[in-house]
Amino acid sequence: MTTPGFRPTHVVPQDGMPAWEVPDPTRPTVPLDALLPVQLAERRGDWAYVLCANGWSAWVDGRRLVAVPQDPPLADGPLTRAADPRPLLARAEQALARYRAAVEELAAGGLAGEAFRGRTRGLRLGVVVDGESMWLYDAEQGRWAYADGARLSTYATDDGPRAAAGEAGHAPTQVVSPDGA
Repeated sequence: MTTPGFRPTHVVPQDGMPAWEVPDPTRPTVPLDALLPVQLAERRGDWAYVLCANGWSAWVDGRRLVAVPQDPPLADGPLTRAADPRPLLARAEQALARYRAAVEELAAGGLAGEAFRGRTRGLRLGVVVDGESMWLYDAEQGRWAYADGARLSTYATDDGPRAAAGEAGHAPTQVVSPDGA
C-alpha cells in the first residue's frame, strides 16, 4: 500500500539493487525489486535514503537510481485507443492474477520452488495509485505510464532515446568510470 502523499522521484534500475538499513555496506538488508518506484528522502554523498512505493525504506547507492520527470505529462487532446489506460490495467490485473495463482499453489504444496520460479519468470508488474493519479509499468512496451483516470501517457522508459526515422544517428552519451572502462 502506498503512503499518502507518495510521489516517485526515481525508480530502481531494471536489475534491482542492493539496500542497507543504514549507510554502511556491512549491514545489508533485502534488495529492492527492479523498477520499484521510490521517493528520494535524503542524500549523504553517494548514499540515498529512499521511501519505496511498497511502504519500505532503505539506504541505497544513489548513483544507480533512475530519475523520473518531476511533473507527469499533461493529458491533452481527445482520448485515443493508444492513450486509453484500460488495456494496460487489464494486463496488470492478468499479471497479478497469474502471480497470485502461483503463490496459492506454492502455499498449498502443489508447486515446488523451481516450478514456482518457472511459472513466475518474466512476470513484471508495477502500479502506484495516488488518488486520481496512477503510474503503471507496461512490461510489453518497457515503460512507466502516467494516467489521470482517462488518458495514458509515457512517463519514463527502459530504453534511451532513438533517432527519428530519416535522421542521422548519433552515438549516445556514455558514462565511463575513472579508469576509462
